[in-house]
Amino acid sequence: MSNHGPLPFAEAPKGCRRCPRLVSLRRDLRREEPDWWNAPVPAFGDPAAWLAIVGLAPGKEGANRTGRPFTGDASGDTLFATLDKFGLSKGQFRSRVDDGVQLKGAMIFNAVKCLPPENRPVGAEIANCRPFLKKGLGALPNLRVILALGKIAHDSLIRMTGCRLSEFPFGHGAEHRLPDGRILINSYHCSRYNMNTRRLTVDMFEDVFRQALAAAQLSSTRRP
Repeated sequence: MSNHGPLPFAEAPKGCRRCPRLVSLRRDLRREEPDWWNAPVPAFGDPAAWLAIVGLAPGKEGANRTGRPFTGDASGDTLFATLDKFGLSKGQFRSRVDDGVQLKGAMIFNAVKCLPPENRPVGAEIANCRPFLKKGLGALPNLRVILALGKIAHDSLIRMTGCRLSEFPFGHGAEHRLPDGRILINSYHCSRYNMNTRRLTVDMFEDVFRQALAAAQLSSTRRP
């Protein structure tokens, strides 16, 4: 299985050893599931993207298995259906890396590139991955809007800018102008748990995409 992503120069090496706890988990899973990806998951999408979507981390049987963000679990079904509705993808998403789906105007990242135990990365692991996220976002020349799925992604993005978290509070639908002029929009993560408990609904999730489109259009009108 080979996947370097659309921004190979901004990715963690497949054998990255920055986070001992995550390396240990990868090693165990390679023994249990040798056919899975079990490595840092690269970004996926369009290098000409105006929208960057930043999730938390690969799911065990999702991206950690398949090697593509939000592919293989329920959160991906929700995200890709929404991308399709707003014209940000082409092809039919089948939750497989060989389904041929492509993104148009969007790129998907994760705040942490490797599977964390119980889907809970610690602060040092998030910090270790932040340089890869920063480099990936910096490689998108047309980027105008960043959509953070969940507080961990939001906090990592704010720390990346050097700003104080207290000045940029997380909240579903909250919109922040970053120092570089780009717009950060928050959403609850489209996880199965959040959808099942209705902390996040399909309508709420679609609303933040409408918000992102409006923010991008406003940003483009302000350009000289």
